[in-house]
Amino acid sequence: MSGWAGSSETAALAARLDALRVEHRDLDAAIDALVEGGVTDQLRFARLKKRKLRLRDEIAMIEDQLIPDIIA
Repeated sequence: MSGWAGSSETAALAARLDALRVEHRDLDAAIDALVEGGVTDQLRFARLKKRKLRLRDEIAMIEDQLIPDIIA
């Protein structure tokens, strides 16, 4: 990608971004529930945290593609 996204590509990226944000919030809720319940499954907890971090990185990457660079 050259830094410029056409309108259909922009719409697809925006839709993907929305879906990722929803999944990120859902993971946040699941992690909070585990913590409130006394986290007995450390492996599941670690996997959820890792997935949440990957989502955060993907969200940031898409936001960078959608927000044009400003050359100062």
